[in-house]
Amino acid sequence: MLNVLLGITGGISAYKATGIIRLLTEAGHTVKVVPTANALRFVGATTLEALSHNTVDPDLYTDVDSVKHVALGQAADLVIVAPASAAFLARFAAGIADDLLLNTLLATKAPILVAPAMHTEMWQNSATQANVATLRSRGVLVLEPDNGRLTGADTGSGRLPTPEAITQTALALAQGNPANLQALHGRHVVITAGGTREPIDPVRYIGNHSSGKQGIALANAASAAGARVTLIGANLEPEISGIDAYISVETAEQLAQAVNQQLPSADVLIMAAAVSDFRVESPLTEKLKRHVTGGEYELRLVENQDILAGAVERMRVEELHTYTVGFAAETAGTLERLASLAATKIAAKGCDLLVANDVSGGAVFGSSSNSVYLLAANGSSGHVSGTKLAVAIKVLETVASALSAR
Repeated sequence: MLNVLLGITGGISAYKATGIIRLLTEAGHTVKVVPTANALRFVGATTLEALSHNTVDPDLYTDVDSVKHVALGQAADLVIVAPASAAFLARFAAGIADDLLLNTLLATKAPILVAPAMHTEMWQNSATQANVATLRSRGVLVLEPDNGRLTGADTGSGRLPTPEAITQTALALAQGNPANLQALHGRHVVITAGGTREPIDPVRYIGNHSSGKQGIALANAASAAGARVTLIGANLEPEISGIDAYISVETAEQLAQAVNQQLPSADVLIMAAAVSDFRVESPLTEKLKRHVTGGEYELRLVENQDILAGAVERMRVEELHTYTVGFAAETAGTLERLASLAATKIAAKGCDLLVANDVSGGAVFGSSSNSVYLLAANGSSGHVSGTKLAVAIKVLETVASALSAR
């Protein structure tokens, strides 16, 4: 079990930190809450003490003989700051230690997860984004805020992620090897996400159920680790922010072109998009009318190119050294069969790592959670479950560890 230090800063979403405390304590972890003075304007110390079963003292200048900021920092196995205000991000990035929480953060060597929450304009402000970039460059995992209803009538980016998402992601960070994520810092990581669509006519297409959430989670986690992220999105609907470059595509052919364009500069290629295996040989240029079909209509499908296998072959020919990750959605039914299918797939693709999940019965699609089987080319394997962001961290830890070993 972990000793978790939970920092709370002043913001309307401070009350949501109570959900984080409850989830952590119910999982058996010890929680020490360190609120700022402003945080206590939004949620009371009595509530925090009752839920955490620990006293709450935000004052740097009490019990000074115990040097408590150092003691708290050294005792922590994991630090979470949620919500994190714009003012907190600025002081933390500048190394200002003017309260107990900031002093403790400077005194700890534990992995730190920060979950910002603020109004959209504040989050998107260049000063805030520069502070976030600084923290990420130092190994702090700064989550992207959710999109949703904010204080007042506005809706947009800046909403605090759910307590479940924050907790599961933080525990994934602590239970892995956070130092390995440093190997991603400054690397060019190319990630594909979403699902391709192959046109039948100008209004109809062949597609799939992929929401792109896992690919977006990978992009956010890689960005948080300090990587330079290019996200190639196939028909993604949500707002994409916090990454270096975004390329929008629709078809498998367009996705292949974007991947080939980015491959020479990529240190890592993660093919998380659901790519159509087939396309319509001759899409119609006008909408197909029912009355002209005679009651039935046959579509002739032809195979799309295997983008990942093609990228691996190009790397071999051009002597590129991109680390490649493939994704496979299978209707396996059991973990044993999923492992068998993954072994077949990684041999066919030739990639360095394969991430396989079981989508039987429509599982995973559109969900905020995932369960995957990881299989590396060297034969090592593992099984990871949790939020898609938590799964993303585990995948990236595997990638970063391999990069460090090269």
